[in-house]
Amino acid sequence: MFGYVQIEKSELLVKEYETYKSIYCALCKTLGKEYSVFARFILSYDFTFFAALSMGVHDQKVCFNKGRCTFNPLKKCVFCGTGNDNMKKAAALSVITAFYKLKDDIRDGRIGKKIRSYLVYPFFSRWRKKAAQKYPEYEEAVSAMSQMQEQVEEDQMCHIDMAAEPTAKMLASVMEMQAKNEMEKRIFSELGYHLGRWIYFIDAVDDLEKDKKDGNFNPFLKYIKDEGDNENLKKYCNEVLNQSMCLSYNAYNLADIKRFKGILDNIYLKGLPFVQRKVLFGKGEFNDEESL
Repeated sequence: MFGYVQIEKSELLVKEYETYKSIYCALCKTLGKEYSVFARFILSYDFTFFAALSMGVHDQKVCFNKGRCTFNPLKKCVFCGTGNDNMKKAAALSVITAFYKLKDDIRDGRIGKKIRSYLVYPFFSRWRKKAAQKYPEYEEAVSAMSQMQEQVEEDQMCHIDMAAEPTAKMLASVMEMQAKNEMEKRIFSELGYHLGRWIYFIDAVDDLEKDKKDGNFNPFLKYIKDEGDNENLKKYCNEVLNQSMCLSYNAYNLADIKRFKGILDNIYLKGLPFVQRKVLFGKGEFNDEESL
């Protein structure tokens, strides 16, 4: 995933923002502890959301510990549940998806990007192997997505729904694994499927100009013949994205959220719409990662 599933900081209570930071910092710490200090560089908002949601629906006790930031020892941090299984799962999923994103960059990227990807490939491969041994179900889901995506992109008749299907199915499968019963499995499957579609579409729109320049696959390119088409496409994409966001939010509302509800509500009701407006219409600014 690509870092689009964000909070809207200005709309959070101070205590909620501090809690969100503690989840973010804990995931960073877990990546370093479980894989490598360099694995911390793949830290993203998407998996912070995954960790918050996973902990939010489970009865497992969540503890908060004080410590210091690895990258800035002078900075004191609060870490949420660094020994928690859900945090370890979020870290594992982070490195597995990062590995397959790297493989995609090698396959489709420009020569400079390919060289950089080849240089770091051994590190990502080692992290992925370790994560796959602990959580083979995540490896299976993400690997299947990667293979399906490659097949879809080779199909000359590929349309936007086909292109989004691999990411949607992968996230539906991964979210299902967090369920405790059949009802939760259905809820999390719907939540993940439509959130996966939203993530794929927003990333495709965000990369549209770059993909057009580099000659990379993008399902929206076939709809653009002139500048007027570009603007009409953005309006159409806004409707498609709104539909996926709403369907995922409807499923989320059926889940029994035991903690972090204020943060999760903020992501759905404020963060995702904010990012969507920014990518499509250039309104607002992304939250600065350094502020965390």
